Amino acid sequence: MSVVPAMPLLTPADDLGAIIILSMENAGLRPDDGDIFVVAQKAVSKVQGRYVDLATVVPSPRATKLAAEVEKDPRLVEVILSESIRVVRQRPGVLIVEHRAGYVMANAGIDRSNVDLSEGEEPVLLLPDDSDAAAEGLRAQLASHFGKRLGVVVNDSFGRPWRRGTVGVALGAAGIAALNDGRGQLDINGNALRVTQTALADEVAAAASLLMGQANEKHPVVLVSGFAVADVMVPASALIRPPAEDLFR
Repeated sequence: MSVVPAMPLLTPADDLGAIIILSMENAGLRPDDGDIFVVAQKAVSKVQGRYVDLATVVPSPRATKLAAEVEKDPRLVEVILSESIRVVRQRPGVLIVEHRAGYVMANAGIDRSNVDLSEGEEPVLLLPDDSDAAAEGLRAQLASHFGKRLGVVVNDSFGRPWRRGTVGVALGAAGIAALNDGRGQLDINGNALRVTQTALADEVAAAASLLMGQANEKHPVVLVSGFAVADVMVPASALIRPPAEDLFR
């Protein structure tokens, strides 16, 4: 596993795939069949231009009331609500929502850190539009250029219920089985597995996050080797547990 070096700061309408290719070639790197590019969500959001300037946001009465309860900027809460289906939990300092893409997360994934301050007076960055589609677009571009079977994972940092700290998870995936179904396989004693499903894309995303960092490391792309690209592709959206199976909603 290695970082793709010398990635520049990204701006809206940049060709992210072309920039990754150039950074790889300038460093004398080439991927092998089965390699997976893990790309930070923020990199995808930036090239998609997913900025909102809080200075232009007028909070609704609902956002204003909720902001007082959670002690957050009413304008930020308005943007969070606009990206969400429902509020899951709230208390002072904490606002957990169900994002319209299905993720249950803090603040709908909206971030103020490491954003381009030229994008507004008070810019914040939203999650990408259709992370699975973004991953597939990058996969196709990279695979065509390098002539290899490749995977792509778009990752982000999530907090988790019952555990402290954040971990990398997959928002989007292409070229891999994001959810690997092991049911029916045999264990070492010959017993058939009945419930085992592995969140392969999440595990790859978490591993890559160790190299990406969370502050000023400037490593938005990591190349992960040693995994076979699957013949059966499963998008990251398959990782979201349906409400009928969720005992905690």
